[in-house]
Amino acid sequence: MFPKPSPKLSPNTYAYESQPMVKPTGFREYDARWLIGTEINLMGVQALGLGLARLLGELGVPREVVVGHDFRSYSASIKLALTAGLMAGGARVRDIGLAITPMAYFAQFALDAPAVAMVTASHNENGWTGVKMGAARPVTFGPEEMGRLRDIVIGGDYGSEPGGTYEFIADFPARYLADLTRRPKISRPMKVVAACGNGTAGAFAPKLLSALGVEVVPLDCDLDFAFPRYNPNPEDLQMLHAMAKAVKESGADVALGFDGDGDRCGFVDNEGHEIFADKIGVMLARDLSKLHPNAIFVVDVKSTGLFATDPELAGNGVKVDFWKTGHSHIKRRVRDLKALAGFEKSGHFFFNAPVGRGYDDGFVTAIAVLDMLDRNPRKSIADLYRDLPKTWGSPTMSPHCADEAKYDVADRVVARFKAMQAKGERLTGQKIRDVVTVNGVRVTVEDGSWGLVRASSNKPELVIVVESPVSEARMREMFKAVDRVLRENPEVGAYNQSI
Repeated sequence: MFPKPSPKLSPNTYAYESQPMVKPTGFREYDARWLIGTEINLMGVQALGLGLARLLGELGVPREVVVGHDFRSYSASIKLALTAGLMAGGARVRDIGLAITPMAYFAQFALDAPAVAMVTASHNENGWTGVKMGAARPVTFGPEEMGRLRDIVIGGDYGSEPGGTYEFIADFPARYLADLTRRPKISRPMKVVAACGNGTAGAFAPKLLSALGVEVVPLDCDLDFAFPRYNPNPEDLQMLHAMAKAVKESGADVALGFDGDGDRCGFVDNEGHEIFADKIGVMLARDLSKLHPNAIFVVDVKSTGLFATDPELAGNGVKVDFWKTGHSHIKRRVRDLKALAGFEKSGHFFFNAPVGRGYDDGFVTAIAVLDMLDRNPRKSIADLYRDLPKTWGSPTMSPHCADEAKYDVADRVVARFKAMQAKGERLTGQKIRDVVTVNGVRVTVEDGSWGLVRASSNKPELVIVVESPVSEARMREMFKAVDRVLRENPEVGAYNQSI
């Protein structure tokens, strides 16, 4: 019997090399994330594979699993340990090798595999590892499955099963790229910056864009798991600033930035403006709803209020559903509502047919933006941005808060804003008009300015976003007001970035 995991072991000890270690908090709301070495070891990853094989059996899903890994110094080792556990649990493993996460999702369809387990730390800093899992394509695990998987693994409630096999699928990335480029080329002449932050997408994004018929300006596309310039995260200002500089130097029509595992996309326009992904979502919703009137779009609670107030969307009969942040949450909601698309401020975009297959894919998102520009040949992306009603929004800001404390802190902040509303207290000098608690709290005052606080689902952090339809000054006032409430909780630390 494979040993039951311990929550903490000391490296460079006999116990560390002979027992599995798995910290329970690594099982997040919709995927798994750990610091390798201090929160999970290789035997712990084997236990995860055993547990996943057991869960698939409980779910009544055939134990046939696509695995892949991102470009980190340790990801291949993690994947092999996971594969060993899956095979010991009776799973047939189909390994697509080095890949971006959407390749693994695509492989579920292309290889007719029921389940997926993609080893990736996404945009997290080096030292992190994780697994994105699913067993009902195109969706991935949510809190219920992740909670059950945690209980199986932490409880050691797994065992060996017969039937485990392994198959390596050669040249699978070429198959994925062929699927995306089996379409007419972009007809409008375009120069595109492909920004990859030296992450996994760098091996594939320039090939994809060139095959679509655009001129490519590579930016940090050489694979380097040290991430020498910045973390491959197009929601971080450092990467967006580099993209803006590249646009200005090259005269590009747009910059497309991909995160570490290629399932997100970020944007800079032809004038060097850094456009947050939620505003790109409004632009895409406007464009797609002309082709598909009365379309439904799912939007995460971090996103701009324009989805609810934009007159053009209303004129096209668009229905907007604000939902919980998180790739698994939005994917499921898009599926359940049969929505045309779902948008997250983080850059996870989800397109149903005829645009995509329902899962988040940064490359499909990039194609959708290029198609939007192709359909609007007289307008630049800066023109389309100017066509939107003006709002002032912040980047996503994340103060440190330990995994063990962050949900309690978020609950306290929710309760605080609800109490303020009930007592008629003012926020930024105005009455509180609305308090939405579908995912953390989004508090809105009379002039439409709002602030959001929620617990991060994949790191020891809180997540803060503010926006105002009035002015930048009002946005900053809202941030100060939200931050004052946050600072009532001593567990809240410094921000990763701020306004």
